[in-house]
Amino acid sequence: MATGKAKPARSGGLNGPVKVVVGAIVPLALLAVWWLVTDALEIFTPVQLPSPLAVFEAGQGLLESGALFSHVGISVQRVLVGFALGAGAGLVLGSLLGLSKAADALLHPTVGAFRAVPSLAWVPLILLWVGIGEDGKYLLIAIGAFFPVFTSVHSALRHVDPQLVEAGRAFGFHGVRLLTTVQLPAVVPPVFSGLRLGLAQSWLFLVAAELLAAAEGLGFLLTESQNNGRVDRLLLAIVLLAILGKITDALLGLVERKALNTWA
Repeated sequence: MATGKAKPARSGGLNGPVKVVVGAIVPLALLAVWWLVTDALEIFTPVQLPSPLAVFEAGQGLLESGALFSHVGISVQRVLVGFALGAGAGLVLGSLLGLSKAADALLHPTVGAFRAVPSLAWVPLILLWVGIGEDGKYLLIAIGAFFPVFTSVHSALRHVDPQLVEAGRAFGFHGVRLLTTVQLPAVVPPVFSGLRLGLAQSWLFLVAAELLAAAEGLGFLLTESQNNGRVDRLLLAIVLLAILGKITDALLGLVERKALNTWA
């Protein structure tokens, strides 16, 4: 006769389709309000706030000319490359300082000081040292991604259960093998929280990079639209940044769930 207790069924959770529908309620409500105050009630003029249809037609025009794919493609490329560089460096340095008390005492005060520097303060130096090409944009985005990832990894590893580490060592795990087999799996949730925050920061730093020195990209589209008085294209760029940021975050969320299923 079985004596174990059955696991309680989860209640109150939302399955995939229902969660998508619920998540779409607020964006659709905002879209309806946007249409109401522009087309229906005409509270705002087209110069102040173009209607959703005007923004859609602006996107259609850019799509037909091929410019939309160019702007979106180069921005996504810059974010992915910069994020990969910054997150990779954050994982490595965060792991080093999180695992080594000597390295933490030596380097953490300096890293913490650099973390307090405003993002735009890096721009003049990057333009001076690296130039206005793609390398400078990648570097600026990497800086934005680095600090959230570094902070999360460093803090999480500093608080790993010492008994878990000792158990890993008892099984013969040391160095890199101990890190990848015991310590990093123990901190998957906070590490991915840092990665997702770093990805969001990458999109913010992308706009900063493209606003200052770019001939294409969504940040450039923002500046060009403002200079030309094309508020419809300006709003289009903002909407696209929001959508792309959400898509990339959702993809990283899928990787997080896979990692949790593997290591949890």
